[in-house]
Amino acid sequence: MRRDEDDAEGGSTLPLVLVCWLVAALMAFGAIAASDAFLEQQAVQSVCDGAALAAANATDEAALYATGVGTALPLTRASTQTAVADQLADGGTALDAWSTGTDGVEVTVRCTRQVEIAFGWLFLGGQPLERTAVAGARAPTTP
Repeated sequence: MRRDEDDAEGGSTLPLVLVCWLVAALMAFGAIAASDAFLEQQAVQSVCDGAALAAANATDEAALYATGVGTALPLTRASTQTAVADQLADGGTALDAWSTGTDGVEVTVRCTRQVEIAFGWLFLGGQPLERTAVAGARAPTTP
């Protein structure tokens, strides 16, 4: 009994179709995970921007009364940290870490948060993703 040549090739497309579906699914899951990570970054950046603006408006009153108003409001590390802490307490978005730095005129706020993203178990091995944002602000005045 002789087999047809076409019968020997029967069923060989099934593995190719399965691999194509697997690649398509991984691409879709990757796009969803990347979008989620991007949105989490935007949320952290938004919180950090608000904190920087609040800190830029937190003038050191003792320095302000001692030196007066020049081209910018005088800022100190203590006044900016207090303003950032108040802003973050009112904002409702929890951060894992934050820090402020100032040169007396401009404030820089660094915010960090660990987030769980969609399909993180697949791409990150179940570990949270660290999102960090840096924002700067200055409260200028007119002389």
